[in-house]
Amino acid sequence: MQADKNIGKTVAGSGILLALIAFSGFPIGDAFIKSMAGDWPAPAVAALRFTIGAIALAAILYWREGRAGFQISRPWLHAARGLTLAVGTITFFSAIFIMPLADAVAISFINPILTALFSGWFLKEKMRPATWLATIVAFGGVLIMLRPNVAAFGWVAILPLITAVAMAAMLILNRMVSSQRSIFAAQFYIAFWAAIFLSIASVAGHFLLPVMFVPGAPDWDVILRCAIVAVTATGCHFLLYMATMRTTAAAIAPIVYIQLIVASLISVFIFGDAIDPLALVGGSLILLSGLFLWRSERRAAPVVEA
Repeated sequence: MQADKNIGKTVAGSGILLALIAFSGFPIGDAFIKSMAGDWPAPAVAALRFTIGAIALAAILYWREGRAGFQISRPWLHAARGLTLAVGTITFFSAIFIMPLADAVAISFINPILTALFSGWFLKEKMRPATWLATIVAFGGVLIMLRPNVAAFGWVAILPLITAVAMAAMLILNRMVSSQRSIFAAQFYIAFWAAIFLSIASVAGHFLLPVMFVPGAPDWDVILRCAIVAVTATGCHFLLYMATMRTTAAAIAPIVYIQLIVASLISVFIFGDAIDPLALVGGSLILLSGLFLWRSERRAAPVVEA
């Protein structure tokens, strides 16, 4: 019995370690994207990144499941997932092109709060008082963070907030298709549709908006950096999937905030960004509200008796 408990603890510990590696890896990909500011417009970079990812995922899906892996039901839901991912990606890439990486990541961390709200509205899940409290505090943190950023960068500083809304909508759609296909099929179809929508946005922006003008074919280093982001992001998502097989989602949830620490270190030491004290206060409120919501959800979860 004791041996079984020790094995269980070891497996759970490995799940937490995998989640820690995964969440730490996401800001590294964001740093590669930020390094391309001025080389290529954000929609074109996003389209290239997801095209590379979709091709790689298609190869993996075919290798593991054959043609049957590409057969899905309710395809419009997968297209909607791709659309929300495309919107979130364009706005986030644009945000980190023009503002400190740590600030953009911190503002986008209102995503879990918005997901809780959307779950109540669209999935008819009960909204508890703790959810409303966390939402109010988190929005207060966002407003505090936006004040110095709007002053410095204009209203485009709201872009990471749009990212958070889009990502929360994507999570709701993910839950609606979670039982349909394997993890590889789910990853492929969201990358496929995101690449389609991002390519359309890139072409439209090229002709309609000067800031999105594509000067020509990307240099080899842009392609290489997009490929690195595609590989690292897909790898991080796969590590998260493995982590959820080894431990509970409740144990993994708070680890997401390691992204803010890693992003802050990259922002300061790689890009030389100064962290505004007021923005730091707002980011702390967002982080604390997320941890409060996570702790509240754990306490509210029903206890399963053996």
